[in-house]
Amino acid sequence: MAAFDPKDKGIVVTGAGNGIGAALARELGARGARVVVADLDAEGASRVADEITAAGGTAYAAPGDAASEEGVAALVATARGRLGAIDAWYANAGVDRGRGLEAPESDWDLSLQVNVMAHVRAARLLVPEWAERGAGRFVVTASAAGLLTMLGAPAYSATKHAAVAFAEWLSVTYRHRGVVVQAICPQGVRTRMLEQSGELEELLSHDTALTPEQVATQAVDALAGDEFLILPHPEVAGYYATRAGATDKWLHGMNKLQQRLEEKESTR
Repeated sequence: MAAFDPKDKGIVVTGAGNGIGAALARELGARGARVVVADLDAEGASRVADEITAAGGTAYAAPGDAASEEGVAALVATARGRLGAIDAWYANAGVDRGRGLEAPESDWDLSLQVNVMAHVRAARLLVPEWAERGAGRFVVTASAAGLLTMLGAPAYSATKHAAVAFAEWLSVTYRHRGVVVQAICPQGVRTRMLEQSGELEELLSHDTALTPEQVATQAVDALAGDEFLILPHPEVAGYYATRAGATDKWLHGMNKLQQRLEEKESTR
């Protein structure tokens, strides 16, 4: 098992102005990491960086786009300028856009760019150097939707599956060269995304909605090893096993949940 001690390491967290990303940045800062707090929300990024600094840590706000080719390149350059070297990258930024087959092309495109291509673009700039020196961590916040599915949200489900698939590909391609890849796959987490999920909020909270801080603690604890899947909701492992071993049973059960959602929506 490859252990990674965040103390004195240079770490970037994207989508760190709020929610899970902010909690990850604070947890890493509390454990001695030098953190670049990246987010489109400049005010949020600055606030989190200031909180880490006020608590005795080291953090730098990096407002901007962490998804486009130009934005990722700029963030990597900024982070290297601040940190000297990037030891770990938390690809945490994500979006949930579009509902049903009516979801417009723009929602699909944004989901693909933020939930998948942002990871690809960051890995292109980071992994070759890590493989050369034999050390590096790439941690993707993928969601349980990347292992299972999310009712009503086709773009989110498909792109989170793609995020897990890309992380798997990175792992099987580079793990023998010292690059450790991990995927955080929580279910319900008390963030703005959950609050805005409508009828899905109750379903996603079925196995207890965790706080961002609880997810962050487990995710940073996981740096002590090299397990690919980080499952803050342990129940997800069982669902994932059922999906793989009894696919039609799984689909039937999920369809029943879909019918329940439709019944609820029709009575509103």
